Amino acid sequence: RLVSCSDRSFRIDAGQLQRRFRSLQRAVHPDRFGQRPPKEQYYSEQHSSLINKAYQTLLNPLSRGLYLLELSGVEPAKETDCDADSEFLMEIMEINEKLAEPKNEDVLEEIETLIKVKQEELIREVTAAFERDDLQEAKKLLAKMKYFANLEDKLKAKKVPS
Repeated sequence: RLVSCSDRSFRIDAGQLQRRFRSLQRAVHPDRFGQRPPKEQYYSEQHSSLINKAYQTLLNPLSRGLYLLELSGVEPAKETDCDADSEFLMEIMEINEKLAEPKNEDVLEEIETLIKVKQEELIREVTAAFERDDLQEAKKLLAKMKYFANLEDKLKAKKVPS
């Protein structure tokens, strides 16, 4: 509601979301309230923080999907939700093993590309699951997205120059 995404859809218009975010931040940003009474400064800080959180939640497909599940009363997706998919878990294990090897730029680029492709594929599947109103399937797919988000974090940590 805060950022005017009233249809509760997984599919969003990122440009529209960004424009609404900027518009709201222009109105309530704490820099505009520096000379105002402390109570107004406090409200400005609180609203600015809430707008940032809403924007970040909706912009990221994983957090957006988890939030939609929460709004629908579905318990949060956990990585264990996809434990029955042994093929998927083997794939994750293989990527983890590659990430554990000594730093090799070619291997890291290969992993980065693979993660990106898998995340894009999962986003398409999650979008379709939400559009079919198949929340349990969306939950399983979001659990898989969590694995890839963790791999992406490990990859970023590995790529940081030591």
